[in-house]
Amino acid sequence: MSFANKLMDKAQELRGRIKRNTGEVTGSRRLQAEGRVDEVMGNLKLAGEKVKDAFRGRDTRRRRY
Repeated sequence: MSFANKLMDKAQELRGRIKRNTGEVTGSRRLQAEGRVDEVMGNLKLAGEKVKDAFRGRDTRRRRY
């Protein structure tokens, strides 16, 4: 479930970045604002997932022995 959540959060971040850039190109302040909100929400959710993993004892990186 955690991987699916991370994937959805990253998708939301990328969707926000696309909206924000599209708003900048077209000059739409509304689209820029929506994009910024989506991007920040995706980043916050990803940070929450990383914190949950840290408390569960899972490391996000593979260890080499």
